[in-house]
Order: sequence, then C-alpha cells, then structure tokens
Amino acid sequence: MNKDNKLKGHLASATAYTIFGLNIVFCKDIANASVVPPAALLGIRMCFAALAFWTTGLFMPKEEVDRKDLWKIFIAAMIGLVSTQYSFLIAITMASSIDASIVSALGPVMTMIIAAIFIKEPISGKKAAGVGMSLVGVLTLIFTSLAIGKGKAVGGSEPMGLFLLFVNILSFSTYLGIFRPLIRKYSVVTFMKWMFLFSAIVSLPISLPSFLSIDTAALDLKLVGEIAYLVILATFVSYFLIPIGQQNLRPTLVSMYNYVQPIIAVVISIISGIDTLTWEKALAIVLVFGGVAIVNSSKAAAERTDR
Repeated sequence: MNKDNKLKGHLASATAYTIFGLNIVFCKDIANASVVPPAALLGIRMCFAALAFWTTGLFMPKEEVDRKDLWKIFIAAMIGLVSTQYSFLIAITMASSIDASIVSALGPVMTMIIAAIFIKEPISGKKAAGVGMSLVGVLTLIFTSLAIGKGKAVGGSEPMGLFLLFVNILSFSTYLGIFRPLIRKYSVVTFMKWMFLFSAIVSLPISLPSFLSIDTAALDLKLVGEIAYLVILATFVSYFLIPIGQQNLRPTLVSMYNYVQPIIAVVISIISGIDTLTWEKALAIVLVFGGVAIVNSSKAAAERTDR
C-alpha cells in the first residue's frame, strides 16, 4: 500500500475519533437535559444517516452489492451501529464522561485480539508494545486528571452504566476487528448506505414511541446544536471516515485512534481555562502517539497491509 493511502487512512481515523471525543461531552450534556431519550436519539441518528448516505449515493457511480454479502452487512450494522450506539446512549445517562474514556481505553486491546482470531492479523511484540505504551499514556492522562479534580470527575457511575460502556466498546471493537475484508470490497458510500438502512429499519420500532414523547418546547438552541453535532458529524461524517481508515490501515491501528478521545477532553478543558497543561499530561500525550507510531511501523502490520 502506498504512503498516500496510509496517510489518508490516518487522517480519516484521527478526524473521526476527534469527532467522537467531542461527542462524549455533548452526549453527556444531552443526557443531563433529560429531554431527548436515548432510543429517540438512536432513531434520529440512524434515519438521518441512512437518508444522507442514500442521497449521496445518487451522485456516485452505481455499485451492486452481492446478495450473499447483504446478510453480512446486516450483521455488521447490528454490531457496529445499533449495538454500539444504543448501548452508549443509554450508558452515558448512568456514567460519567471520564468513566467512558477509561472503558474506551480497552478498545485497541480488544480489537487487536479479535482481529488476530477472526482475520489472522498477527500480534507482534512491537505491536503489543505500542498498544501497551498508548494504554499507559491514556490511563496516566485520565488518572492525573482525576487526581487534580480529587475524583470528582467520576461522579458516581452506576454499575449498569459501566456494563453498557463495556458492551459499547466490545461491539465497536468486534466491528473493527472482523469486517475489514467486507468493507474493502465496496466503496464507503455503498457500504454505509446499506449499513444505515438496516440500522434504521431495526431502530424505528424501538425509537418511535420515545421520539413522539419528546417535549419540543424544552429544546433550547444549545441542545439543538448538540443534537445536530451528534447526528451530522458524529454519525454521518464520522461513519464516512471510519471505513476509509479501515480500508487503508490494519484494524488495531484504526482502533488506537480511540486514545484521542480523552486527549480531546483534556485539551478542551485547558483551552476553556478549567484545566492546565502539566508535565504528566504532556508525557501522557507523547506516550499515546508514540504507541501509535510504534504500531504503525510494526513489521507484521507492514507485511500484511495489502492483504
């Protein structure tokens, strides 16, 4: 694979996970407002993205999908979209954003193991070291922030919320670790329009009652803006970018950009003046991206990139 394609994969993954990082903050704020239920948000996200991708497809070259692949795409949609998004939207009503960052740190480790089992992506010593280095960095970042805040950021997450966060990261790690060969077979728009169509069909019966119960009078401009971010950027744009990363990078490397999320939270805090940059945080950021660089240069990953 040429360097331009790998660069495109890195940029797409980094942008998508940056969007996801901000999304955690906005989803928590939406949950705290208690105006739009999680099921309604799921339906809004799935239906909008399905409409957006099918509309985009009208302006793209026509591409047929093998009938035998449709059921695989359906399973990918249930794991990578419905299970991932619904579990997170419910979890964030019962857990803090910091706890969400902590659980998400398990993502690259899970993806590495799942990809090794199902698509035979090798776990080299160098790759494992890179994942471990980034994991140490993100945990250093999180626990340093907790120490400064004297633990207040945790905010009493409920056990069910933590369990659903685990379901969320396991679902998305499974999606990243298993479906790369299928994703590489089709264009991004073709694959995602079927993914979201299946997800919209399944989510509609779940979300419609909740959607009809929304008190529209309680929707202020700030809340509408956060929902718009969730629907447009964190759903349509991010899920347009993630397959580009999957097509051009190994699953473990794509998932390592998950470590960007807590960094985004800290950067926002520093810019807004509610936090400061310390040497511990600077070291943590270096460890995170140093680990990504190690995995990217892994001999095993390089040898199998074009497979």
